[in-house]
Amino acid sequence: MKKLIFIFVLLGLFSCSDFIDKPKNLIDENVMAEVIADLMLNEQATFMYQNKNMEAGTRFILKSHHVKPDDFVESFKYYIIKEKMEGITNDAQAILLKKDSKAAKYVKDKANQNGNPAPLVR
Repeated sequence: MKKLIFIFVLLGLFSCSDFIDKPKNLIDENVMAEVIADLMLNEQATFMYQNKNMEAGTRFILKSHHVKPDDFVESFKYYIIKEKMEGITNDAQAILLKKDSKAAKYVKDKANQNGNPAPLVR
């Protein structure tokens, strides 16, 4: 009887190994980093045009990367729970630094002042 209970306890522990199932249309990590980099650029535009609706920009970014909004949200949740989002945002930051040399210089100057670069994760 003790062996039977032990087997059921082990089965119960191993059956609950994942908190979230892999989404049906999971976005690749590289594509996710590109989308996040473009979304960050779009977010900066909201500071320049504070009274404007920037939702069209977000839709354009997702459409240009051939990503559906629901797929983006589900993939985002999946990567957050799997603790892969920090690596994706670091890749997005590298993409942004490649696109803008002034940003690369700014981050490098801040790193020299503080000792380490500020992460993109909030």
